[in-house]
Amino acid sequence: MQALAKVLVVDDDAVVGQSFNRVLSEKGYAVSTAMNGHEALSKFAGEKHDVVFTDMKMPGMDGIEVAQRIRAKSPWTPVVVVTGYGTPANEAAAAAVGVADFLHKPLLPEVIEEVMERITRKPIVEEIVHEVAEQKSEPRSVGRTLKNVGLFFAAPFIGLAYFIAFPFIGLGMLARFAFQALAKRSASQK
Repeated sequence: MQALAKVLVVDDDAVVGQSFNRVLSEKGYAVSTAMNGHEALSKFAGEKHDVVFTDMKMPGMDGIEVAQRIRAKSPWTPVVVVTGYGTPANEAAAAAVGVADFLHKPLLPEVIEEVMERITRKPIVEEIVHEVAEQKSEPRSVGRTLKNVGLFFAAPFIGLAYFIAFPFIGLGMLARFAFQALAKRSASQK
């Protein structure tokens, strides 16, 4: 059976990683864990992860820095910060980085499941936004995408305009050739 999504859990407490693994693997998710930010970044660079849960307070690199670095490498990957230190300043710092959610410990299994369900649901509009974000390596790609969408919607009207205009253009060309032929004929008779 293929996993629904691959999840990376970053926490210096091994029990937290095991809890996430138990809850999410039962629901069909593939879970890998990291004990610190450096290990997490190395795992993230080594293989694709669909969602990242990171603790806020860890030795060395904190969860905000982990989230910031992951979002810089992969802006479409949702990062959820999990903490026992839920101050408004920490939440504001997490929001500034663009995390998908900010959860407070202790977590119930239902909360973890609900967050995963919400985050892994991908509406069509969100997929288009992700594709545009992936193509954003060139500054003109968004403009090019909008132009292509515009042409897609305009194509039937352009075809209709050609269909309507074709008889008039054809008759106009026939009239022009007839007029030129008459002009040559009258010039040769003089």
